[in-house]
Amino acid sequence: MPVPLQVEGRITRMIGLTIEAEGIQASIGSRCQIESGDGASIEAEVVGFAEKNLYLMPTGNIRGIGPDSRVVPTVRVYQAPVGEELLGRVIDGAGEPLDGKGAIQCRRRMPLSGHYINPMARKPIDQPLDVGVRTINAILTVGRGQRMGLFAGTGVGKSVLLGMMTRFTTADVIVVGLIGERGREVKEFIDNILGEEGMARAVVVAAPADNTPVMRLQGASLATTIAEYFRDQGKNVLLLMDSLSRYAQAQREVALAIGEAPVTKGYPASVFARIPQLVERAGNGDEDGGSITAFYTVLTEGDDPNDPIADAARGILDGHVVLSRKLAETGLFPAIDIEASISRAMNQITDEEHQQAARWVKKLYSTYESNRDLINIGAYTHGSDPRIDESIGLNPAILDFLQQDMNISCNFRNSLHDLHALSELPDSGALVSIDKRMESR
Repeated sequence: MPVPLQVEGRITRMIGLTIEAEGIQASIGSRCQIESGDGASIEAEVVGFAEKNLYLMPTGNIRGIGPDSRVVPTVRVYQAPVGEELLGRVIDGAGEPLDGKGAIQCRRRMPLSGHYINPMARKPIDQPLDVGVRTINAILTVGRGQRMGLFAGTGVGKSVLLGMMTRFTTADVIVVGLIGERGREVKEFIDNILGEEGMARAVVVAAPADNTPVMRLQGASLATTIAEYFRDQGKNVLLLMDSLSRYAQAQREVALAIGEAPVTKGYPASVFARIPQLVERAGNGDEDGGSITAFYTVLTEGDDPNDPIADAARGILDGHVVLSRKLAETGLFPAIDIEASISRAMNQITDEEHQQAARWVKKLYSTYESNRDLINIGAYTHGSDPRIDESIGLNPAILDFLQQDMNISCNFRNSLHDLHALSELPDSGALVSIDKRMESR
């Protein structure tokens, strides 16, 4: 625990949300209390220092702070409340309830920084995870303990896909971190997408866009810490974080405010250091522990896949699912672009027959997309290329396979059955609507 060397100090300057105080010493990450003009106490976190001055950022409302406001350092570093009491609850970045169901009495606390796991001690990813989404189960198979990115622009069905995985995934506990999103989306996600069935085994941590950057950073760390606790209890956890981009933007706000220089499109170097520190905490535990399978949404600004955060996330995650605006505009949901998506653990958790069938579907889909313009304008002559002929005949069946109603689950066994049935079709007319067959099972 950090121990203050001086009892109190005073605010000398405040620019934006950055508070500069002198006369005190405290460690990075520790909390201070600021006495506002109306007698209220405002909490702030130490985010930097220069010579004899500390840089602080408030965790809540800053109304009432003025010149020479009194600053009192504490020995407290925030620790996350953890325990079974969190299941079915909605909390903010500070661990306080947002759902109006009363106080949460958690007996245990864990540091937000997590604990280091020796990479040699981690269990390997050797079991597929059933997420209830046919395209992911069959074409982009995810392993238990894998960390995946969900790359999407705005309005292409990202939240709906997250809700499907939340309801349908075979996991003991689901932890959802809604970081930096619009406040109204929190209730909509819980009521309309997550539902009672999903909430029964879930913990939702909400730190919307109007929260301070410190609280948004803390919300992401809190969600990860809660997931770590349940993993340490031997449970298989699904962690959904929406979004990793907002987490990076919060760190950028903090870093720029205390004077760190931007290096890549306005992002300071500390942003690219914080992302792997957060992501690496997910994954499998040791041989006796559970697992955290994590999906991190990454917002591709202007649908640019080379956005610096998207590029950094792609390099440290175990695969990525890309949602296509073009597919969404045609009404195909979930709008997963199987050409641009990949699961890096698929080859080690599936058999050769499964892999060949998935490659066959991706190859035919890619062939059709590459020649779409020629086909649509009638410039392609049937019989010129057998593979193009086959892709034309099977394209309706492949599109039917890729579509799925948001309220219908397709488990792993049925996903494989549908994949093999598709690969054995002589032409597109042989496939009955898959969702109709799912309803009859």
